[in-house]
Order: sequence, then C-alpha cells, then structure tokens
Amino acid sequence: MNSQTLRLRLSGAAGAIEAVRDEPVLAPGQAVRGVAVIAHPHPLFGGTMDNKVVQTLARAFVQCGWSAVRFNFRGVGASAGVHDEGRGETDDLLALIEQVAPTGPLALAGFSFGSFVVSRAIAALWGVRAIEKIVLVGTAVARFDVADVPLQAHERTLVIHGEQDDTVPLAAVLDWARPQSLPVTVVPGGGHFFHGQLPLLKNLVVRHLRS
Repeated sequence: MNSQTLRLRLSGAAGAIEAVRDEPVLAPGQAVRGVAVIAHPHPLFGGTMDNKVVQTLARAFVQCGWSAVRFNFRGVGASAGVHDEGRGETDDLLALIEQVAPTGPLALAGFSFGSFVVSRAIAALWGVRAIEKIVLVGTAVARFDVADVPLQAHERTLVIHGEQDDTVPLAAVLDWARPQSLPVTVVPGGGHFFHGQLPLLKNLVVRHLRS
C-alpha cells in the first residue's frame, strides 16, 4: 500500500498464512496506537486482502496511528489450505492475532464474509482479551450465522452498511442488529462494495477510531 507496508508469512492450522502489515508514519516520540487485524470478503467469490474495501479500512486505521494487518484466508493467494466455511478461517484469524498482536491494544475489522469471521473471533476472545475497536462493514448476516456483538462492546463497535446493498440486504442487517439494540450506520445509495463512496467509508471509520 505504501513504503511502510511489510510482507509477512505467518502460521495457521492449515499451514502458511500470507499477510501484509501497513505501518503508520509517526512523529518523533509518537507510539503506534495498537494492531488492527482486517478480514477480507468471501474467498470463493474473489475476496482477497487486496480488496478495495479492505484496503480502505487499512488506510483508515493507519491514518489513526494503528498498525494494520491484512491477510489472505486459507486457500487464497499464498495462504495454504482450502476454504472451510468460516470454521478454519476463524482458527486462522485467532492464530494470526497471537502472532502479530499477542499483547497490547487490539482492533478487529471485517468486510462481508470477513465480518462473519471477525464476529466469531470476538465471541472467542471476549472476556479473555480486550478489543478496543471493532468495525463491521457489509456484514454478511443473510448468508452466515453472524455472532452477536457483546453488549459491553457496543460503544467500541461501528457497523456500516450500504442502503442499496444487493448482496446482503439492509433489512437483514437491521433484523440482526435490532434485538441487540446495536446501531447501524447506513450509507445512502451505497452498494455492497461502496463503489464511488470509499472516501466516505474511510471517513466514517476514521471518525469512529478517533472517538
């Protein structure tokens, strides 16, 4: 993404995990705010860590002083293994967190299928590991059993969805969020991939991270 991007080779249950780490440019004496791990959309439909929404999320975190780690799920790019419908992908995400952010401030973000996997990781980590910020974009609730966001994490969570998303209908996301009283930020006219609206998406995430 820039000169501060480092390529990583990490280990998961299925073998190697291909990843990149985007580092913020810091002023003298300024410390990295923490590590944000970002999960990409569905591997069987072209989803990779280079997806434009995923890169936009990484840019937002980097702008706010976070180190942003993007990675390819098993079977994508140079990552070993085969697609496992979210089960193995959750294991890989948890293994990756142990390697890139074993301690310290942690943020998790996901787009589409990635939001589903992130929700499962949050369910596994909550109460064991503090998660400072959560960002869920185009959350694939119509296709997967997305876990509820813990009540104590609501203030740390930003859910963004496009009004005209034809992959995951907005109504389905509202049906998931309503019983939780979890707010959803709706982008007027936005589709699943936020074509033409990525700057707005980034600004919404930056505002959340600075709050």
